[in-house]
Amino acid sequence: MESNKIDDIYDVIVVGSGAGLVGALAAASRGLQTLVIEKTEFIGGTTAYSGSGLWLPGNAAERRAGVDSGPDQARPYLDAIVGDDAPAALREAFLQVGAPMIDELESHEWLGQFYWQGVPDYFEKAPGSLSTGRTIFPEPLDRSALGDLEPLVRRPQWAERSGADPGPVMTGGQALIARLLLAFVATGNGTIRTNTGLERLVLEGDRVVGVDATTDGGSITIRARQGVLLAAGGYERNAELRQKYQPEVTDEWSQGAPGNTGDALVAGMEIGAATDLLEEAWFAPGLVVPNERPVFYTSVWSGIWVNDAGERFMNERLPYDRSGHEILRAHRASEVSHLPTHWVFDQRQFDNERAFASPPVAPQSTNWFDVDKFLAAGVLRKADTLEELAELIGIPAGALTKSVEQFNEYARSGKDEAFGRGDAPWDRIIVGMCGSHEDGPNPCLGVIDKGPFYAAQIVLSDLGTKGGLKTDENSRVLREDGSVISGLYASGNTMAPMTGRIYPGAGGPVGSSMVFSYLAALDMAGPNG
Repeated sequence: MESNKIDDIYDVIVVGSGAGLVGALAAASRGLQTLVIEKTEFIGGTTAYSGSGLWLPGNAAERRAGVDSGPDQARPYLDAIVGDDAPAALREAFLQVGAPMIDELESHEWLGQFYWQGVPDYFEKAPGSLSTGRTIFPEPLDRSALGDLEPLVRRPQWAERSGADPGPVMTGGQALIARLLLAFVATGNGTIRTNTGLERLVLEGDRVVGVDATTDGGSITIRARQGVLLAAGGYERNAELRQKYQPEVTDEWSQGAPGNTGDALVAGMEIGAATDLLEEAWFAPGLVVPNERPVFYTSVWSGIWVNDAGERFMNERLPYDRSGHEILRAHRASEVSHLPTHWVFDQRQFDNERAFASPPVAPQSTNWFDVDKFLAAGVLRKADTLEELAELIGIPAGALTKSVEQFNEYARSGKDEAFGRGDAPWDRIIVGMCGSHEDGPNPCLGVIDKGPFYAAQIVLSDLGTKGGLKTDENSRVLREDGSVISGLYASGNTMAPMTGRIYPGAGGPVGSSMVFSYLAALDMAGPNG
């Protein structure tokens, strides 16, 4: 859409303020006047909610830790698990640029050095999989370092939900966003505009030359000399699009940031951009809680999951995205409902202060799990016997009893003959992460035999949708015929993912979003940038 009135001009416009800040920083560092527009009042998007793990093979932090994982080691792994679901050229660009990007980021005073932490790759049987993992993290940051910029940064999800004070030290995604913000502003070439939402892309001929945006003061047009990077997340908070592309899933289950309603995706589609994998998301199990969105957590640490037939159907400790995909696969393949899934456990959970006391990833506010409140809300059920519990949750008592008895046999023997729970490095590391160890020979398996018994509800949550606009290896958005839409770039969950339908390891979404934001900036800066 062409627009005659111009309110402002920059070299680069970045739509969205999560990991796309890496692209903004790279552009501004190369002397390009760069504007970041953010729809909400806070910057950071879903990245600010994250643990800020970055899955980036062969980077400096890994090398410092003695991890041998360069492109040649990681390529077979990605080739095997992604396959034909995404172009190999995107994988190669990711593998070649990830490490140099980290080198550049570490050269900025505010970014400092990242550190490696051993989180296993999620597909343990694939060639090239590392049990030590390839995930790195930013260092925490004292909140006071931000000065007047501090109120701009989105709070961690647990603090945002509860209204609790997040404390004086920023960690995880908050720390990453804060560090990128400080570095971006320090270039002298960076501007941030919050409460500024993308309305449409502005075209001259077949080239994108800017954006029409909405602000508190009305509509404005901003021109971009070099290009526009769409890095505004997915469409997970858009009920209409979820119903269209993912009818089994509701936007009310998502963990995505409030502004992620697919505006950038739709704007690209309106000018002829091709899309791919719109039915996909970074899925995760979500624990249903009273009067709130489900809580994301990484793994079951005790108990079992059963469907409406009372049957156990999977390894409950699969990495969260694999777990979410397996729930969806089972639900689609069966006449029996798997949504919600029933999480059945016993009194041992509370006697030993396990499970809800300190889940691997969950709200960190004090006493977030209140048994009486959960019971009163009906999201937790309690009974003296398994038969009574089955009646309360509406599943066959005989089937539930049989499933529990079979699982107890596995727990006593130390081997889950049905689904292999406890066999993979990820299964075993979660034991340590959540601080719980079962009493049998396999620390991932615990007998369920001490009443009263409980059932919670698990739904199919996500960390954001992941299908989006097709791009080439320079993050340039493509049309259906494969031609480039000049001046338009995409990254993160606005972009059709480099990883296809899978999640390679902790930090896959943020790591790939950073790389393709960086690649977009390099292309806009040109050969001399």
